[in-house]
Formats: sequence, C-alpha cells, structure tokens
Amino acid sequence: MTKNWNLYYNECSKERVVKKFLKNTALITLALMLVSITCSRSNTAMAESETVLYDMVWKIVNSKYLDQTNNGQDWSKWRHKYDDKIKTPEDAYIAIDTMIASLNDRYTRFVPPKEFEEEKNMIKGSLCGIGVQIGLRDGKVLVIAPIEDTPGQKAGLLAEDEILAIDGVSTKDMTVDKAADKIRGEKGTTVELLIKRKDVPNKTYKIVRDEIEIKAISSKLPDNFKLDDKIGYIRLSSFMGRNVGNSFEDKMIEYKNKEGIIIDLRANTGGLLTNAIQISDLFLDNDIIVSTVDRDGYKDTSRSSKRYFSSQPIVVLINKGSASASEIMSGALKDNQRAVLIGENTFGKGLVQEVKSLTPFGAGLNITVQKYLTPNGTDINKKGIAPHIEVKLTEEDIKAKNDVQLKKAQEVLLQMIANEKMTANR
Repeated sequence: MTKNWNLYYNECSKERVVKKFLKNTALITLALMLVSITCSRSNTAMAESETVLYDMVWKIVNSKYLDQTNNGQDWSKWRHKYDDKIKTPEDAYIAIDTMIASLNDRYTRFVPPKEFEEEKNMIKGSLCGIGVQIGLRDGKVLVIAPIEDTPGQKAGLLAEDEILAIDGVSTKDMTVDKAADKIRGEKGTTVELLIKRKDVPNKTYKIVRDEIEIKAISSKLPDNFKLDDKIGYIRLSSFMGRNVGNSFEDKMIEYKNKEGIIIDLRANTGGLLTNAIQISDLFLDNDIIVSTVDRDGYKDTSRSSKRYFSSQPIVVLINKGSASASEIMSGALKDNQRAVLIGENTFGKGLVQEVKSLTPFGAGLNITVQKYLTPNGTDINKKGIAPHIEVKLTEEDIKAKNDVQLKKAQEVLLQMIANEKMTANR
C-alpha cells in the first residue's frame, strides 16, 4: 500500500507543487497484533513530535523574520496547514521547506540534522567535501567561491562557475541543498561536476573528496609573484570560525614594521558578523563600522574603539566572490576613507542571518533577521560594493598565473607609501 500527499503554496503568483511519496508500509499480521498496537502509539507520538518541530519554525519566522509581511502573505495560514500530513521527520522537513520557500528568500532556510552538524563544524573550523561554497541564482547552481587550498580550488573551479550536472545528474530544478548533498561524500571518493564557464567550452571536473580544514588566514602569495619587502600580504579566505579575528590580529602584529598592507578578500563569501567588526576595528578610530536594521526598524550602529591598532596604508582586493562579512569590512574601510579597494564589484549580500538551533530535534534554521548598511548608510544588497580601481582578472590571466589585480594592488600601495613619506617630510 502506497500513500502520497501534495504540498501546495503560491509564490509570486506562481503555483508550486511539492510532491512527497511516503515509503511503502507493510501489512501487519494478526499474529503481531500486540506489536502493531505498540508501534501505532509510537508513530502517533512521533507525528506529534514532528508537528512540534514544524510549529517551532513557524513561530520563529513569525517573531524574527526581517520582512514583517512575510513576502506579502498571511503567515497564519501556514501554521496548521500540514498537521494531518506530517507523520515522519522527512514529512516535517518537506513541509517546513515548503513553508520557508514561500518567503522567497534564498538565505532563510531549514537545515536538517546532518547538514546542521556540518554547519556547526564549519563554524568550528572544519568540514568535509571538495571545498566549494555554492548558491542558487536565477535557478542556476553556481560556485560562489572555492575555499583556498582545497580539492575544488586545486581542480580549477572558479567563482561564478555554473554546475550543470553532478555525477551525470542535471542540476536543472535542483535545490542548493540537494546539490550540496550530491557533492558531499566520503573522503577519497570522486565526484564529477559538469561546469559551464563564460566564453569557454563546458568541461567535466573529476574531484576527489577530502577532509577540509578551513584556514582563514594565510600569507601565501600566488606562484611567481614577488612582493616588495615593505609590504605585508594577508589572504583572508573566510570570516567563519571563532578565532578568525584573533588570528588576523596576530598576523597584523607580525607585520607591525611593514609600511603597508594588502588585504585579499577575493572569493571570501563571509562568515560571522562579529569577526568582520573585530577585524575592521583594527583600522578605524572611533568610526562607524556597520549599522544593522531589524524588522521593527531599530537601527544598531557598531563603532570602532579608540585604540586604532594600525595606521599603515591599506589596499583591499575584492571580486564578485566577496560577499556578506567581506562587504561589511570593505564598506567600512571604503566609506571611512581608510583603504583603497581594487578589483571587481562585490557579490551584494546585505542581509544578516541568525542561526537558530531547533532543540531537541538536532536541526537548525538560518533566518534573515536584519539588513545592514555601510557607514554612509548604503544598502548594498543585490548591488555590491564597487572598487575604487576596477581591474578584471581574465581566464587567460588565470591560466598564465598572472595576478594583475595583486600587481595593481602593489603598485598603488607603493605609491600610497611614497605619498605618505612625502607628506611627513614637508
């Protein structure tokens, strides 16, 4: 006997149907009647428990979500919509996904237990996979950025690569979660990604999965690049991890005698807001770093301390893979005229998510609770931050290992250092 049910919601005037086919259930013989009764009670208790999970998510969105109109809909209609349909954890997950999808917010999402555990590991500084962060844009599964020194980066994956297929399975109509689940796997196994890249033929990449250690701070320079001895180089690949801020400060102490610093935020998709504030604070003197605005319009402004850790000239490298916390730091240094930004326009993620642990279910909810504004009051969501000096890195540059953006950063920084010396000698 097979049971099935449909979940319906209307999003942006389009009817969407999510179908769920429950697993076959075996007939119970009369000889196992007693066991059948026991199981029935257990299943009823389970259904009630999973309904509690669904309602928990509904309540969080109702009280926390940034857009109080919840995408212009009556949120109360969702509360008991699937009470009689949720029987298993998988049922609850699909019902929650359907409810959340109606918000039309790609950053607010339900995170099942297995994935939530991985997310927590990432915050701790470790994860497993090929080391790429992916997202969904216009229905396309895209590489947001490869993580430095991981199988994905070593294989040659780049920001904005479109993933057409995973192990031969098309990503058309595939969610980010399903794509990520297909890419993940045991260490030592191989995943095949069919990649579409602008102006080049489609290519299949065979990548061996490995344990990924997130190294947020690095001073490793690209091959064949000679950095002037007066300059310090810091590659900040992620704001994720509890010790990123302290590690960055340690690197700045190491560079205290350098005359200028290049901070490389290219392909840094963000992380923890607190890390962005802590690191920005090193370069500012009682200036505004960022302002956040919640659903009630309450504006909370974070200012730097007065310790002013570094007065060295700064150049920041950015590109279309620089997002979220990277944009907070870039915006703070740009608006306060503390650094020169070089590279390409950033990604444009001006929303802040809160990670809610759904105890005792082991799952989580990433929910948009605030938007943020740069010190000048600019909302950069879906717009990004423009560099002072635009320098594009072409496919030919990458193949030739010719980092024209970093070369320009060094050229500009050396001129800034020279100008500062001239000013001091007057």
